[in-house]
Amino acid sequence: MRRTRTAILISGRGSNMFALIEAAKASDYPAEIVLVLSDRADAGGLALARLAGVPTDVVVWRGARDRDAFEAELDRRLHAARVELICLAGFMRILSGDFVARWRERIINIHPSLLPEFPGLDTHARAIAAGAKKHGATVHFVSAEVDAGPIVTQAEVPVLAGDTPEMLAARVLVVEHRLYPEALRQVASKVPRLDKQPTAL
Repeated sequence: MRRTRTAILISGRGSNMFALIEAAKASDYPAEIVLVLSDRADAGGLALARLAGVPTDVVVWRGARDRDAFEAELDRRLHAARVELICLAGFMRILSGDFVARWRERIINIHPSLLPEFPGLDTHARAIAAGAKKHGATVHFVSAEVDAGPIVTQAEVPVLAGDTPEMLAARVLVVEHRLYPEALRQVASKVPRLDKQPTAL
């Protein structure tokens, strides 16, 4: 079975990254994790990826004025690894509309809310403050507008009386670790194969 060559972009500890790597160890899984790429050299997930035998790389973010150069270098590293699909897993940089267009329908992200509710940051605190009865996680295709692309799949958790943002976040994270591998399975089994990578800058 030919598997979709997939890169994971991270900025931190990489818990969702690790869930994807573990899922992809199965011989019948339709995605192969060929690269973990971070914008921070000190991201904890890089060590986890290396221990799992996945190649890693770093393109350091040097500020918004450097975004064009940053994204050009991301493209170069992704092309070098012959990547066909990108998973954002705690990647804390907003990709430009041009980058997203070049990788159209080939970037997915996991977000800790039931989109379209609570896009952006601090989702758990905002859900509690709004009196939400349910919360959860969403895997969606990345579009030029943040947290607004087509939804692949979602999973719910209840918001309980007395929840703190930390308590709610912990329950959502458990769901994320199941949801993201299943979403990648769905997307990777359908994404068209590439004879060449999307056009670089």
